[in-house]
Amino acid sequence: MSAGDKAIILAAPFHPQTNGKVERYQQSLKREVNQLPYELPSELERAIAAFVDYYNYHRYHKALGDVTPADVLYGRREQILERRKEVRIQTINRRKDYNHGLRELVNAA
Repeated sequence: MSAGDKAIILAAPFHPQTNGKVERYQQSLKREVNQLPYELPSELERAIAAFVDYYNYHRYHKALGDVTPADVLYGRREQILERRKEVRIQTINRRKDYNHGLRELVNAA
């Protein structure tokens, strides 16, 4: 699939969980796009396209493990989550080292 191709994913009819996700998406779209009056249909189309781009490529989704849908689609989810785990461990170790150094300074004084 090339970058210009769009995947079509069909929702199961009468499936509450899927319908709920669609409803939530539409609420988000309406909240973002309905903020301004649009004088031309092309302005509205651009606003919707910008929202869809943001939603799919920039907005982290909690249900996906705080990655974007594009990350999941392109198989980057596990790599991203693993990198976050590494950064978390490094951060904890730096904090431990820093706090240990502070304790040594206080005890030496």
